[in-house]
Amino acid sequence: MAEENFFERVYAVARQIPYGKVTSYGAIAKALGTARSARMVGWAMNACHNMDDVPAHRVVNQKGLLTGKHHFEGTNLMQQLLESEGIKVVDNQIVDFEKHFWKPEIQG
Repeated sequence: MAEENFFERVYAVARQIPYGKVTSYGAIAKALGTARSARMVGWAMNACHNMDDVPAHRVVNQKGLLTGKHHFEGTNLMQQLLESEGIKVVDNQIVDFEKHFWKPEIQG
């Protein structure tokens, strides 16, 4: 299935996000050579919540908003995970987003 393969490629990039950093759905899509598939990256992140090795909490929208937070257990789990890594979040938005942003490498 092409979708499963795409999701695995998304997870491979997400696993590279360093501790204390975040990236966006669009940045992952661009790194995979599929710049217009940010929404599919979001679907992949939504599907990986039973995978402990994929740090889905480190993937946010292009403005640093925690748009995927409702897919985590509890009310503020995504925010708590980010804050445990030293990333401040106010009103569901990452403070100093540019400072914490990690740009993935283009995948071959």
